[in-house]
Amino acid sequence: MQRVRPTDRHPPSHRRTSSGAALDDLKFIRETMERSQAFTALPGRGGVLIGATALIASIVASRQTQDAAWIMVWIIEAMVAACIALISLTKKAHNSGLSLSRGPGRRFLLSMGPAIFAGFLLTASLHGAGHFDSIPGMWLLLYGAAIIAAGTFSVPAVPTMGACFMALGMVATFGPEVWFNECMALGFGGLHIGFGILIARRYGG
Repeated sequence: MQRVRPTDRHPPSHRRTSSGAALDDLKFIRETMERSQAFTALPGRGGVLIGATALIASIVASRQTQDAAWIMVWIIEAMVAACIALISLTKKAHNSGLSLSRGPGRRFLLSMGPAIFAGFLLTASLHGAGHFDSIPGMWLLLYGAAIIAAGTFSVPAVPTMGACFMALGMVATFGPEVWFNECMALGFGGLHIGFGILIARRYGG
């Protein structure tokens, strides 16, 4: 008696259904990655606004006659910039359908967090000891390191921006004191505006 050999466990319609589901899964993954990449780029418009406030701060700081007052101007600017950044990140995350408490948003913030926290502690220590000349270079270096770390999950423009901050930080660290305000203006003002415009045009937000 001739044995009947099974040809396929699944009918053609099932194979088509499985193939369609796989394509849908790939499409979902691709769209999620694209949204994550667009979000983890720093918010462009927010960066431009931060840069503008930093330039104003640099003008005010240049008129101070005491180191402590100069540092205080930039500390106030840092608080203003932090508020702008938080609002901009929240808005960009919302527009991308993402959350700052999980996924790429959470990774972005956690990547920047350690260097920013270290900068906060070092600022308090150096300010208390009166070592004001060490603060500008430290700020630029650690902020650049934070941007590079966050850029691991972002577009190439973000780590490039961080590297530029670190370059200015080295100049401020080893250069004369008269360069401090210019380095801060070029970094927190110029780089934020320049890269903010680039990010807004290419990646949105």
